[in-house]
Amino acid sequence: MKEGGHVSGRCAGGGRRYRAQAPAGMAPGTPFGPGIRSLLMYLHHSHHVGFERLSRMLRELFGLTISEGAVANAFRRTGDDLNAACKAIQDKLLTARVIASDETTTRVDGATHWQWVFLSDKAVPHRIAPSRARAVADEVLGGHRPDVWISDRYAGQQELGRNHQVCLAHVLRDVQYAIDSGDTIFAPKIRDHLRWAIGVGKRRDRLKDSTLAVYAARADDRLDNLLAAPVAHPAGKDLKKQIKAWRTKFFVFLTDREVPATNNVSEREIRPSVVFRKVTNGFRSDWGAQIHAGYRSVTGTARLTGQPALEAIRDLVGGNFVVA
Repeated sequence: MKEGGHVSGRCAGGGRRYRAQAPAGMAPGTPFGPGIRSLLMYLHHSHHVGFERLSRMLRELFGLTISEGAVANAFRRTGDDLNAACKAIQDKLLTARVIASDETTTRVDGATHWQWVFLSDKAVPHRIAPSRARAVADEVLGGHRPDVWISDRYAGQQELGRNHQVCLAHVLRDVQYAIDSGDTIFAPKIRDHLRWAIGVGKRRDRLKDSTLAVYAARADDRLDNLLAAPVAHPAGKDLKKQIKAWRTKFFVFLTDREVPATNNVSEREIRPSVVFRKVTNGFRSDWGAQIHAGYRSVTGTARLTGQPALEAIRDLVGGNFVVA
């Protein structure tokens, strides 16, 4: 392949090599059409195929010679389209009354960075930043304050919404730690109570508003009674202290039907990027990290409407991506 507008390859069955001009109307220095560029992005960002393997795969499967540098250039050229799509996705996020968020580490040019994800029912923007500080979320929100924020109990995720639902799955992990440490009285009662409340949340769609309100009051009263009882075991005392600190953020999901009891939706959304980090060991450049964040934003948002990742990226590269 040459950057001067030519692409070389071999017929799929072997045979004679060919050399053809890039299609008319294609941007200078862009020898690949939307289909090839979309496939490259899909294989790299969704299936964690490195540049070297991408080059080899296309040569061996399709007889298409694409250097690693050409793959990088193809990704770079999506930057403007990704930026425009991410702006539209972020704008859509800022109309939401319920937002969930999570963050995980990643590596950029050998340094630790953080990948953030923010989710509403219509938008899923990702951000990769050198900081885990609350300032990242503040920048994304731009002053917007949703009715409910859903997250774990990390300090940088606090006071971003009018109400806050903490992830009860994370709380249950702390409860299990107290149990494993020897607390056989307080922690098991908290575990059973939280599991009961989560169970109520799973069948909210079959409950009347009045019935759900009764369950919400019962959940609060029961938790207050458990916290009022004396706790002897040190692990139980530590757990009790933690629960008191988050007391008002446990059962928002029992008073708001749009709010889940856990933040599993954020963890599921960010998990592919965790796998990507483990397979590739991160990004060699900041622009590569931003391309990945943009890709995950587009495909995550598209998935909310049932659109597959490859189709969404094909729309993006072809100039047809629209945030519903």
